[in-house]
Amino acid sequence: MKTLADLLAEGVAGRRVLVRADLNVPLDGSKITDDGRVRASLPTLTKLTEAGARVVVIAHLGRPKGSPDPKFSLAPVAARLGELLGSEVALVTDSAQSTVDALADGQVALLENIRFDARETSKDEAERGALADELAALAGSDGAYVSDGFGVVHRKQASVYDVAKRLPHYAGGLVLAEVEVLRKLTTDTERPYVVVLGGAKVSDKLGVIANLLTKVDRLLVGGGMAYTFLKAQGHEVGKSLLQADQLDQVRGFLAEAEKRGVELVLPVDVLTTTEFAADAEVEIVAADAIPAERQGLDIGPKSRELFAAKLADARTVFWNGPMGVFEFEAFSGGTRAVAEALVKSEAFSVVGGGDSAAAVRQLGLPEDGFSHISTGGGASLEYLEGKDLPGVSVLED
Repeated sequence: MKTLADLLAEGVAGRRVLVRADLNVPLDGSKITDDGRVRASLPTLTKLTEAGARVVVIAHLGRPKGSPDPKFSLAPVAARLGELLGSEVALVTDSAQSTVDALADGQVALLENIRFDARETSKDEAERGALADELAALAGSDGAYVSDGFGVVHRKQASVYDVAKRLPHYAGGLVLAEVEVLRKLTTDTERPYVVVLGGAKVSDKLGVIANLLTKVDRLLVGGGMAYTFLKAQGHEVGKSLLQADQLDQVRGFLAEAEKRGVELVLPVDVLTTTEFAADAEVEIVAADAIPAERQGLDIGPKSRELFAAKLADARTVFWNGPMGVFEFEAFSGGTRAVAEALVKSEAFSVVGGGDSAAAVRQLGLPEDGFSHISTGGGASLEYLEGKDLPGVSVLED
């Protein structure tokens, strides 16, 4: 696999370089609420611009339905990227070739949301290929492609997979760092190896749970998905989030954990309320005694102590998913407790992207308190499931 360092050694001054970045940031209207992914793209972009490359960034935002939609425009991202780079970043909405042709050495342009073009995510190889041809044409005869958006490498999409087959291709710093970290989580892992899973749905993590049960020493489960585990153990969960269609699957996980000697840890108490609201009144109840009219929105104080204790002796930790509705201050304590336990830990700690990474920043915790904060939640999970990542495999030829 050739890397950004190889490309820089070849020389990029005056050359056009397409960079697939992951700039899929959360927005409140047109305001970016967490610019972590934009900042994560800076090292690669800065190295290229300082070396004189004419950089064309390709990215997506949200899930538009294959046509332009103002609420998914990358305009706020272009503005923020320009602020961070210290020079204007043009947002290319049409006449892409003329805009790219006008770039000077060291300048950057950002193509409007690539998912505004339905061919980007098409299952038809010819349709994706046609878009990839257009993207490759932007780079020109001496152009190059850098894959630096780890959050999309699990997708076989035109700007991730097909364009890499049409241009000299290189792995950016983000992709290299992510792959190195994930390999460390799957081979020669220091033990005890503890995984903390949260978030809303068990169904989002079926594959990763099944695979991790063959590798970990301890699995801590919080967030909305914990209630399906509690129900599978025979406990009532009131109006808490429940995936009843996953109960048999979860019972299988519980049996497999016992068979393999994996310690599977669930909350022992939870913060409950009768309404989903930031200012809802809160009552702490035992996790096996949630009243019928109440719903759990965070793990309770005893659970926080328990989870912290189970992380204390860990040598390797992977955390993906918040422990509760951390966006509401009243229900952010569980997520904070896990994060603070990892900051204090001497373990090799990996925060698995997505909501977990956003929570770390929103709660004001030091990012350097963790060994690695991933930029690709879905891609990380698929790697840990043992799946092939097309956007990585295509770089290896």
